[in-house]
Amino acid sequence: MSEITARPSTGAAPAATASRPSVIQLVFREKGALYAAYIPLFTEGGLFVPTTRDYKLGEDIYLLLSLPEDPQRYPVAGKVAWLTPPNASGGRTQGVGVRFPTDEKTRLLRVRIEEILGTSISSSKPTQTI
Repeated sequence: MSEITARPSTGAAPAATASRPSVIQLVFREKGALYAAYIPLFTEGGLFVPTTRDYKLGEDIYLLLSLPEDPQRYPVAGKVAWLTPPNASGGRTQGVGVRFPTDEKTRLLRVRIEEILGTSISSSKPTQTI
């Protein structure tokens, strides 16, 4: 089983700061977990984030992303582009699809992810994404 760790980097936000984007640390320890979460169908790229928190489409979400065998942490200011509800069909994990922004830094991150995944990106193995 592939391993992915997603956790809020702070506790629950007080009501006064509820409009601030969520910050989630997303740590991929294995290439298989990254494959299962990567969303190549988004033009800018994106990732599935397992979470039980309720999000709305278009909501801002801030990721601190760690990739397999890469010591660098990548900050990504994305947007929720789809929702996987609890008890979804096919045994899918509850969570959100985060669409990467359109900027040069994130384009380079998408290229880095696709380099790590290599030819497995075109695999027919099931993922947590569309």
